[in-house]
Amino acid sequence: MKTTIHKGRIAGSITAPASKSYAQRAVAAALLAGGETTLTHLDLCNDTRAALDVARRLGASVSHEGTTYTIRGGLNPVSTKLNIGESGLATRLFTPIASLCHMPITINGEGSILRRPIEMMEEPLQALGVEVISNGGYLPISVKGPMRGGEIHVDGSLSSQFITGLLMALPLSPNDTVLHVENLKSRPYVDMTIDLAARFGVAIEHNNYEQFYIAGGQHYTPCTYNIEGDWSGASCLLVAGATAGSITIRNLNHISLQADLAIIEALARAGAEIITTNSSVTVHGGPLHAFEFDATDCPDLFPALAALAASCEGTSVLTGTQRLTYKESNRAETIAEVFGRLGIGVDLSEENTMRITGGPVSSAVVDSHNDHRIAMAAAVAALSSDDSVVIEGADAADKSYPNFWNDLDTLRS
Repeated sequence: MKTTIHKGRIAGSITAPASKSYAQRAVAAALLAGGETTLTHLDLCNDTRAALDVARRLGASVSHEGTTYTIRGGLNPVSTKLNIGESGLATRLFTPIASLCHMPITINGEGSILRRPIEMMEEPLQALGVEVISNGGYLPISVKGPMRGGEIHVDGSLSSQFITGLLMALPLSPNDTVLHVENLKSRPYVDMTIDLAARFGVAIEHNNYEQFYIAGGQHYTPCTYNIEGDWSGASCLLVAGATAGSITIRNLNHISLQADLAIIEALARAGAEIITTNSSVTVHGGPLHAFEFDATDCPDLFPALAALAASCEGTSVLTGTQRLTYKESNRAETIAEVFGRLGIGVDLSEENTMRITGGPVSSAVVDSHNDHRIAMAAAVAALSSDDSVVIEGADAADKSYPNFWNDLDTLRS
């Protein structure tokens, strides 16, 4: 899909989509709970749809009325083949869960996920008693349990997603587990996992995020769980409010554990006016200045931060680019290419650092590289262009925010 975004202003209010990070975790917990769980405010994106399909194949029944989903759980696979689409979280979340099963199960995907390494899962799973066969460290991967628990070491520097999968699966193993984690990044996502597990009656303890203690033989308890709004999806439109007018986004929890709540801090550092309530955020634009921000724990914010920096006077400094190599694209290089086409200087010469010099945004044709966050960030930058920006591969936004283009049109009307 190709779309053209013309320069202009935005104003008005929208409702944030459901957090796909919370949604996928909640779907997994509902699968593992032996009864009927109700998930409210669950609107679907491609990644959440894939998680529901995997849950069905692993034994759950799913029905819904509007955005309220009823999931009757119970880990009892009806298929030995799972397709997680392009979801990195689903890959690393459901592989340990599938490892609880006695039968061999193969996890595969499509698109960019086939190029993202998964070798960090193999040795820890084997140490937990799982038979593992992968495609040279890439999907597809086959696992055969049951996972029994024990003591393992995991490198947390690349991603916290596999740690999330282990933390959710290991409470159902027969033995206790001590999980040693070195150099954990994206700590807020682990907090989300522990919080959600607790809502379903599962306890996970840790010592400064370096050792996690997971008692075996636990049980997930069915419950009613509300999926909160997605700070990741909202981030680009909040930036649009700062750079091209004003915006109010409803259904955002200002004390959320989501890592991308940090967009509020970045906007404040750039000089935007921000008003928060218990369930909404309003951002007004104005003169914006360069800012510094460490996005190591919230790497999904980089595209939105790039769009913000492009409208700031001076050179903004973002750190944490080492977290961007294995996303839907190599995001650091993609941001440099896309914003370079828009006339914005992006310097990656310093290790782990991105320097972006704000200035006029030029009309151009850009490619999303099938990366949802790049497509949305390019749209936000286009609002400040000298005419218009054509975005090829705009449908990549469906991965996390299918209604993005409609919401953007609503704000411009």
